[in-house]
Amino acid sequence: MVKVTLKDGSVREFPQGTTIGEMAFAISRKLGQQALAGKINGKVVSLLTTVTEDSYIEILTFDSAEGREVYRHSSSHLLAQAVQRLFPGTKLGIGPAIEDGFYYDFDSLHKFTPEDIEAIEKEMASIVKADYPIEGQVLPREEAIRFFEEKGEHYKVELIQDLPPDTPISIYSQGDFCDLCAGPHLPSTGRLKAYKLMSLAGAYWRGSEKNKMLQRIYGTSFPKKSELDEHLHRLEEAKRRDHRKIGQELELFTMMEEGPGFPLFFPKGMILRNELEKFWRQEHEQAGYQEIRTPIILNRALWERSGHWQHYHENMYFTQIDEQDFAVKPMNCPGGMLVYRSAIHSYRDLPLRLAELGLVHRHELSGALHGLMRVRCFTQDDAHIFMLPSQIKAEIIAVINLVDRFYKTFGFDYHVELSTRPEKSMGSDESWEMATTALEEALKEREMAYKVNPGDGAFYGPKIDFHLRDCLGRTWQCGTIQLDFQLPEKFDLNYIGEDGQKHRPVMIHRVVFGSIERFIGILTEHYAGAFPIWLAPEQVRILPITDRHRDYAEQVKSALVRAGVRVEVDGRSEKIGYKIREGQVKKVPYLLVVGDKEAENGAVAVRKRGEGDLGAVALEEFVERIKREIIEKENTDLLKC
Repeated sequence: MVKVTLKDGSVREFPQGTTIGEMAFAISRKLGQQALAGKINGKVVSLLTTVTEDSYIEILTFDSAEGREVYRHSSSHLLAQAVQRLFPGTKLGIGPAIEDGFYYDFDSLHKFTPEDIEAIEKEMASIVKADYPIEGQVLPREEAIRFFEEKGEHYKVELIQDLPPDTPISIYSQGDFCDLCAGPHLPSTGRLKAYKLMSLAGAYWRGSEKNKMLQRIYGTSFPKKSELDEHLHRLEEAKRRDHRKIGQELELFTMMEEGPGFPLFFPKGMILRNELEKFWRQEHEQAGYQEIRTPIILNRALWERSGHWQHYHENMYFTQIDEQDFAVKPMNCPGGMLVYRSAIHSYRDLPLRLAELGLVHRHELSGALHGLMRVRCFTQDDAHIFMLPSQIKAEIIAVINLVDRFYKTFGFDYHVELSTRPEKSMGSDESWEMATTALEEALKEREMAYKVNPGDGAFYGPKIDFHLRDCLGRTWQCGTIQLDFQLPEKFDLNYIGEDGQKHRPVMIHRVVFGSIERFIGILTEHYAGAFPIWLAPEQVRILPITDRHRDYAEQVKSALVRAGVRVEVDGRSEKIGYKIREGQVKKVPYLLVVGDKEAENGAVAVRKRGEGDLGAVALEEFVERIKREIIEKENTDLLKC
């Protein structure tokens, strides 16, 4: 017998040689049906793997990232087998699982078409129905090379030759198909229940322009058809909510070929942006921050001192002034250091919280640019907090509370991740350990669940990242808290302590929005352009029924403008039904219809976005209602998916 310790800490005994799949069924029938793979002492293995000694065992289902990877990697092999059956002579590139799906790269004389995709899916179905066992074996290196050479799979031969000499060479077969693969996989093709091929693309072999262009087929897969249907629905909903499309339709922002990666904001987009900045300033003022502004261009010596010249050079833009090297700032931090260093500080001055809405520029590859989500210039809502070591935990908790207030205002859920020291970093082991411990203690005191990302910190310190979850369930990393012992040292920052001596402050870098441009893109998709009333560029549109009602419409507008409401009058000679539909398309929160009855009674007929006709109310009553909603930042009309 072997003793097996499960994820929940319980211990079970099984006969030696029991497979992971058999153990899953022994634990519960439901788990056995949902199991996709397992882990033995931390290593992911097939359900067919036997347990021969006391071990720590975990059963992987589709709910885990590792389980999804096994399922979708097996799906990529299913795709490759179908393609080679339908198009003999096709050579195989690589076929990994990726987030939300999988792909496979093919070298084929045949140019794949959308019609081929349908045929490939049908062939995949026949392979699933055949329920071929998926079997792995390890071959000696030279034997594996000969095997793939005989099959004409020269891409696989190249991959083997590039592996370290002592790497085990494993292959997996299913029916008449065989592939080079580290595995593991599902036990058989019949376990693949629901899949969909999504798109075609070109991809250079191994990502190099010097190599041949292959044909890439993308797909996705799920254990249940209902889950696949839900995913496809979310993708369609994401297309409908695409911020680039909505940004054009609502006249908010755009991108032009004259400035790739450099967004242009229209007047309505600036209203939205200014409201976000106004909210940001109000919250930061109440939280004890002072706003600063630092130059966009600073000289090389500064960036060398900060470490950006050595560690971030490939992402920066450069220029020369008076025959000296300068750089356009990719981050606001060094400017904040200069502001702090410009005066002598006492321990009584700390914590000193300096906030900046700073425009930064970073060189992004053209292929990575995506609307407002990935740009080359953006405004970071930075702040740098200089403090005593004894103040670290309290300041981190205060930032967490500030971030929490922001995200709840916009209706976002979020989760937290802690990233530790990367391989490319500066500073001593002691300072990194102190910084990481401080972040962990703050999270624990705040009773926040968090995930650890080993090696994913900034080059100068560990960090806490906040990942928003939007209406479609997608996550976006926005806020961050980075604890830094390095830059105060590099910039020789000091404060005068109680003992009259100079001491080194500790510093926090932090953002809440992250990038205002990106946050606007996220909000646009989250709300599908139907922004909460306090953010909406146009809060009210007045619709006079006929030309003779325009004077009263202007009176209504004046009353609303005096109350601080953003309002427009649609005075066109169009039918009222047409004007209502257009107001709805433009996602205006309130449409006010005015005719004879409304003019006579000093009223407005109210139509609210998402609720429809609310009937007539007195103008004064409506003004008070909308003022209250704006002040309270009501967020009840979020369009659900």
